[in-house]
Amino acid sequence: MVGDKRALVIDTSGSSARGQQLAQSIREITPLEPVVVNTHAHYDHCFGNSAFRDSQIYSHSGAADDLRLTAEHQREQLIAHLNNTERAEWAEEVRNTEIVLPFYLIDQDTEVDLGGRVVHLLHGGPAHTDHDLAVAIPDAGVVFWGDMVEQGADPMMEDAFPLQWAETMRNLQSKPVVSEATIGVPGHGDVVDPVFVLEQAEKLQRLADELAEALDSGVREVDALVNKSRGLGLQDTTLREAAMRALEVSRR
Repeated sequence: MVGDKRALVIDTSGSSARGQQLAQSIREITPLEPVVVNTHAHYDHCFGNSAFRDSQIYSHSGAADDLRLTAEHQREQLIAHLNNTERAEWAEEVRNTEIVLPFYLIDQDTEVDLGGRVVHLLHGGPAHTDHDLAVAIPDAGVVFWGDMVEQGADPMMEDAFPLQWAETMRNLQSKPVVSEATIGVPGHGDVVDPVFVLEQAEKLQRLADELAEALDSGVREVDALVNKSRGLGLQDTTLREAAMRALEVSRR
């Protein structure tokens, strides 16, 4: 999104090299100063930050904390996966990536003026992570959801909060800058409409209800939680990760 004075960049890709490619593509569109938002701290959304080190890089404060703690572990896991799948060139990109933390940190809804266009950085609570930001651009009718919304694949649960994700979506959808938007941009996949976002939130609520009911009745086995949650249109791998995360979070 381009304003009169600055251009908005949502996430920076998965390596320093890919971040540089993104920065070059942006320069071909506009010479304006970029303003970056990291929607969360997973590698594919923020490992390209070094290409924007001279720009303002916004995130939730929890994203900076999480990236500081997990970046090297994420790097090791990704390199191992890429080497195992015969993508050595990409693995080397990741190995050579410099981790740059976001440094404009927010804990509450924040407006950023691009010049003639205001964008809203929104945190509704725990969802895909505990630090997700949605980005709403009211005059364009667009919300960038990060990985709180996925198109073409199940929502990822590896470090999610499956019992609270749907509530967070409702919190965000209650804000006029979100409810009045006509376009949703997911973290992965094609652009969607508000009906898609609502249906995904409803599916996440049904999952939360099934997991919560089982946990309240004393169920603590992952397989039993998965069996309880079947029939929602989610893959078993997703249900297993959701069950493990629900158990983990409930023990805190």
